[in-house]
Amino acid sequence: MTAFVLVAGCFTGGWIWQEVAERLRESGAEVHPVTLTGMGDRRDEAAGGTDLETHIEDVVRVIDGVDAHDAPEVVIVGHDYGIHPVLGAADRRPERITRVVHLDAGMPRDGDTAGQLVPDEEVRRRLGDGRSGRPGETGDDEEGRIPAPSSAQWQRWGSTAGLTDEALARLTRLAAPQPTGTLTRPLRLSGAVTALPATGVLCTGNGLNIALIEDLVAGGLPQFQHLAKPETSFFELATGHWPMLSCPGELAEVLLRAAEGEGHRITPTGAVPPYLRPFVLDVPERPRERVGRIDLYLPDVSDEPDEVSEAASDRPRPAVVFLHGGPLPADVRPTPRDWPAFVGYGRYAASLGVVGVTVDHRLHGFDDYERAAGDITEAVELVRADPRVDPERIALWFFSGAGLLLAPWLAGPPSWLRCAAATYPILAPLPSWGAVDSRFRPADAVNGAGRLPVVLTRVGLENAEIAATVEDFLAAAKECGTGVEVIDVPDARHGFESIGHTEQSRHAVAQAMGAVLAHLGPF
Repeated sequence: MTAFVLVAGCFTGGWIWQEVAERLRESGAEVHPVTLTGMGDRRDEAAGGTDLETHIEDVVRVIDGVDAHDAPEVVIVGHDYGIHPVLGAADRRPERITRVVHLDAGMPRDGDTAGQLVPDEEVRRRLGDGRSGRPGETGDDEEGRIPAPSSAQWQRWGSTAGLTDEALARLTRLAAPQPTGTLTRPLRLSGAVTALPATGVLCTGNGLNIALIEDLVAGGLPQFQHLAKPETSFFELATGHWPMLSCPGELAEVLLRAAEGEGHRITPTGAVPPYLRPFVLDVPERPRERVGRIDLYLPDVSDEPDEVSEAASDRPRPAVVFLHGGPLPADVRPTPRDWPAFVGYGRYAASLGVVGVTVDHRLHGFDDYERAAGDITEAVELVRADPRVDPERIALWFFSGAGLLLAPWLAGPPSWLRCAAATYPILAPLPSWGAVDSRFRPADAVNGAGRLPVVLTRVGLENAEIAATVEDFLAAAKECGTGVEVIDVPDARHGFESIGHTEQSRHAVAQAMGAVLAHLGPF
């Protein structure tokens, strides 16, 4: 017999699993819906000292209470915040767990807090940086709890798609305040849980789907490669963030199939990650200078036509600053400025007579956009101070997840910013991202762009969720009259400079570079 241990997300208790539990029991399974300390019918228990460790201990006790003879297989399910105590408990009892199910939940690592992924921006501000603080010290109520959402506020915590009015009213009526310490105490893992089979159940109404996961794995970044392990599987549910209320029958069926090891498997990438494959264009080598977080690729004055005077050949040149995407783990090696694509872009710009600049900014997590923005500002100031650079003619070029970092420059572009470019950009936080400051939303900022030209390269085979952010941005730009030159690459994917060496992709890179340089003026 299989025993299911079901742990729900913020503000809810074991009651939320009622219909799912009934269907699982009908199949012959043993089911343990968990109500964590301070939640549901346990809300009257003292919350002042309740934190993530308390909830991990709650789940460990439930696991220890499952008879190993009657139910030798234990599948533990974590929804939303619930994945934090689930992983903590599974890490302590790995010998009892046969599978961990992430139900529309993140992939927290050792040292992460649940507060880092809280989607409600107001609550994130009250939690500070999500890494420290004690209950009662972060702007919560006097008992150290975050008040439960009202009926109109649930959308801030996840998509309510699929919920009937009755289900939403029930969710609101039975919700309990969340102890603050459960969101601010870091998760501590020994690593034992990483060896356990896992299943991700993705709720497509909340912005996650298998195609997006496949794209992340295909990108080759190390932090996503474990998703392609043979023992890891995925399912999709066409609903919002609370499938136990919106489609309990379908969820129960998926959980039973997950327990049997079924589900979609992700194909692992090849030996060479895409981001380390050669640049799409064969560009001449250029020496580079490394200063702090930036690399500069300088034009070769020997390339100047004979009629150009020596004085003119030494004149300051415009600069194009290339900004890699993310978030990327802090320990990724080589760092992006050493990836062939960015080396290629820097050399390509220098071969055309301008200074190419690549930057290693610190966008390591969804709550790092402000820090990364500061790194970019610092890098630009360093570039503009270089006597070989014309400080009044700079272009900023954003890639992928760095697209959100375009927002502050659109909101108030300085006079020296002659062009902003974006290639396969993500231009709004995806629904599953959680903690991203509202200042980093280009569609909201574009009405301040004025006459700043924008060059946007759009790929035809983009993930649907990412493509939607681009369309929203273009609609906002059109409404306020901001000029956006769109370069379409119909048969290309995200990261096409490294994975799509076609004539179409080569032409797109050249066209985008030509458009950007045209806005920098003669040089």
